[in-house]
Amino acid sequence: MAAAAAAHANGEEREIQKTYWTENSADLTIESMMLDSKASDLDKEERPEVLSVLPPFEGKSVLELGAGIGRFTGELAQKAGQVLALDFIESVIKKNEEINGHYENVKFMCADVTSPELKISEGSVDLIFSNWLLMYLSDKEVENLAERMVKWLKVGGFIFFRESCFHQSGDCKRKYNPTHYREPRFYTKVFKECHSCDESGNSYELSLVGCKCIGAYVRNKKNQNQICWIWQKVRSQDDKGFQKFLDNVQYKCSGILRYERVFGPGYVSTGGLETTKEFVEKLELKPDQKVLDVGCGIGGGDFYMAENYDVEVVGIDLSINMISLALENAIGLKCSVEFEVADCTKKEYPESSFDVIYSRDTILHIQYSTLLLVPVAQVLLHMTFEPPPQDKPALFRSFFKWLKPGGKVLISDYCKSPGTPSVEFVKYIKQREYDLHDVEAYGQMLRAAGFEDVVAEDRTDQFIQVLQRELDVVEKDKDEFIADFSEEDYNEIVGGWKAKLIRSTSGEQRWGLFIAKKK
Repeated sequence: MAAAAAAHANGEEREIQKTYWTENSADLTIESMMLDSKASDLDKEERPEVLSVLPPFEGKSVLELGAGIGRFTGELAQKAGQVLALDFIESVIKKNEEINGHYENVKFMCADVTSPELKISEGSVDLIFSNWLLMYLSDKEVENLAERMVKWLKVGGFIFFRESCFHQSGDCKRKYNPTHYREPRFYTKVFKECHSCDESGNSYELSLVGCKCIGAYVRNKKNQNQICWIWQKVRSQDDKGFQKFLDNVQYKCSGILRYERVFGPGYVSTGGLETTKEFVEKLELKPDQKVLDVGCGIGGGDFYMAENYDVEVVGIDLSINMISLALENAIGLKCSVEFEVADCTKKEYPESSFDVIYSRDTILHIQYSTLLLVPVAQVLLHMTFEPPPQDKPALFRSFFKWLKPGGKVLISDYCKSPGTPSVEFVKYIKQREYDLHDVEAYGQMLRAAGFEDVVAEDRTDQFIQVLQRELDVVEKDKDEFIADFSEEDYNEIVGGWKAKLIRSTSGEQRWGLFIAKKK
């Protein structure tokens, strides 16, 4: 009975979506497909951006789901070995064939991705591409399709999808709107939990390669709800690296929310809004400048800079959970901030991209072991890449390159005293996987990277004062904290803050502020 009811519900869902798209695609224009009166202008900026984040697919097999009238079909065909473009509205796929039928490597199919009659050979596809598809499926249909996608992919193959989250973006009027504007965490969870097995019993799953806002919508609409994901099919036993440690150990969603309670709404770094105001003032930001926030956390500092200084901010963080919460925090703010799940040691930006690079209590995670985090994609595709930066000095050289002449870098970070650390402090550093240096050595690394006017300040006294204030607030609101979290959470936070106070007061753990300039 339950299965029959589910099938009936899914049948109704498909009919609703089919009617909706039959009505909205009647004139087969880019405006009707994007449901936006400014679609042509948006497309000029947005389409190249989407294509730029795709993994290499030259000569590869591409499956395009929800291909529409072919806005991306022709682009994919120019590089791919073969493309199968699929859509469930017959008039739409025929229009696509009209536009892109001259590409001999493209096949067109009218089919519903949810239909069991859709047969794609297992392990036959290098890249599955969809742009605005999953939001027109029910939750269960998304889960089922994700499982099928994993089976269709070759090992090492990729899935790219882009969806509208939280709310509508397009300004076209609609009689009704059956679109599912989900939280990004729904898609991340569904695809992260996908597994498949081959005939030999080998287990496969999806590893997140990247997740980001579509910048064209941030710039043109101050809208962070257009989000894309790239996943790669990997063997289940493959090491997921440091990102897995962050999201499963140090920065679980519950842990992040505990930190936010201590640091203040939107913040997961020392002093929250108070230190953000003080440090950002030193940057002398000007309207329309571009800021890169490395280790942006849940976005509080980025929103502060964008709203108070009218700058454009790009926030990157390796933690999927951090970025998911940052995107949720962005709802309704209408400011020029875009977020991306990215590893700063592998990320590449063109030279002179930013006026300011800002980082709060993040670079302590960067250490020599980052060499082990080379994406599986680079190995499986047998491509030649420059080795990624492996340590802080290499990262600082990247910062120098990414900054415009006259640009500034501001970093706050955990440090250590120059002397020999105690056994307890060594254990703490190892457990957290930190790589700490003394304040002077940190400043010297910036000078060695080419920066001038380097200020390296020991802010440990301020750190101690802030820690004590934060601890006092938590202890004062003990009952409320326990009610919202648990007694175990309370004890962990209080114990952690007291331990930091002991380490800092003894002089072992230091806190540094570093400001430098590119001439």
